[in-house]
Amino acid sequence: MINVTKSHLPDINKYKKYIDKIFESGWLTNNGQFVQELQRRLEEYLGVKNLVLVSNGTLALQIAYKALELKGEVLTTPFSFAATSSSLVWEGLRPKYVDIDRETFNMDYSKISCLIEDETCAIVPVHVFGNACEIDKIENIAKQHKLKVIYDAAHAFGVNYKGKSILSYGDISTISFHSTKLFHTIEGGAIVVNNDELYEKVKVMVSFGIRDGERVEILGTNSKMNEFQAAMGLCVLDNMQDILDGRKRVYDYYANNLPKELQLQKQNIHSTPNYAYFPVVFDSEETLLRAKENLNQNQINPRRYFYPSLNTLPYISKKFVVPVSSSISSRILCLPIYDTLGEKELDNIIRILKEVI
Repeated sequence: MINVTKSHLPDINKYKKYIDKIFESGWLTNNGQFVQELQRRLEEYLGVKNLVLVSNGTLALQIAYKALELKGEVLTTPFSFAATSSSLVWEGLRPKYVDIDRETFNMDYSKISCLIEDETCAIVPVHVFGNACEIDKIENIAKQHKLKVIYDAAHAFGVNYKGKSILSYGDISTISFHSTKLFHTIEGGAIVVNNDELYEKVKVMVSFGIRDGERVEILGTNSKMNEFQAAMGLCVLDNMQDILDGRKRVYDYYANNLPKELQLQKQNIHSTPNYAYFPVVFDSEETLLRAKENLNQNQINPRRYFYPSLNTLPYISKKFVVPVSSSISSRILCLPIYDTLGEKELDNIIRILKEVI
C-alpha cells in the first residue's frame, strides 16, 4: 500500500543508543537531557528563540490561547485540519470563519476586516500545506484592531518568510511534530513565543503551572515532551537534508508530469517550500471520487485534505457562508509524497490520474 505519507524512521541502532542512555539515567520525562538538547538544536536549525517543546500540536494551540488569555470570538480559516477549530472550541472560544483564497488555499486577508466585531480577540491563520499566509497584511490588520495573532504552522517546519523563520511572526506560532509530518518526534509539537515574558509564562504552563519543581505559580496543564519522543526527534533532525531532497524530487516529478487540468496550489513568492504535501484540485467532486476509487483499487491511498470544510463540523452551531472553502474542500486530494517514493510508483499514480481525467 502506498499511503499519502510514510513516517521517516532513522537508523534503529542510532535510536537504540539514545534509548540505552535513557535507561542508564532513568530520566524519562520532566525536561530531560534529550528534550533540552532537541530544544537547543531546533532553535538553531529553525533560526528562532523561545521554543517550547510539547507532547502534541493540538495542545500547543490550546496553551497558546490560554497564555494569551483569549476570550470571545476568534477569526480563523475553515480550510484546515479539525484541530484548528476543535482547539478553539475546547478552550471556550468561538471560531468565526474567514473564507480562503482560491489559489493559495490560505485565509483571504481581504475578507478579515469586515468580520471584526467587539468580541473579536484574535486571528488564527494557518500556513496551509506549509504555504505562507499573507503575513504582512494579516499583521497590519491585527495591529489596527489590537488583535492577537496565533499562527497554526503545523505544516510549516523549516519554512522561511522574507528571509527569516516563518515561526518568527505573530504573537505565537505553533507547530506539529506528529509522525505524519515532515519532521517528527512520533507525537509532539512546539510553541514559539515572540515575547520573552510570555515565553516564561508558557514554560511554566506546560508543566502543571509549577516553577522550579515546587511552587504552583499559575494555572497549567501537562503537555511535556518525553525523552523517547525527543530522542526520535534528534535522530530525524540529523536526516533532514536527505528527507527534503527526497521530497523535492517527488514534488518536482509530480509538477512536471501531472495533467495540466489539475489545479496546483499557488505558492507565496516570499516563502520557501518544504515539500510537505502535494495537493491537487479536480474540476468536480465526481472526478475526485472517481480518481480516489481508481487509486485505491491500485493500493494507493491519497487523502482528502482538507475535507469537509470546518464550518460544517457538528460542534459549530453558527452557520457560516464560505463558498471558496466549501468548493475547494470538496475537490482537493493530497497525493502520496515522501522521500523514498520511487519513479515507478509515481508513474503509476500519474497514469491513473491521466486516465480518469
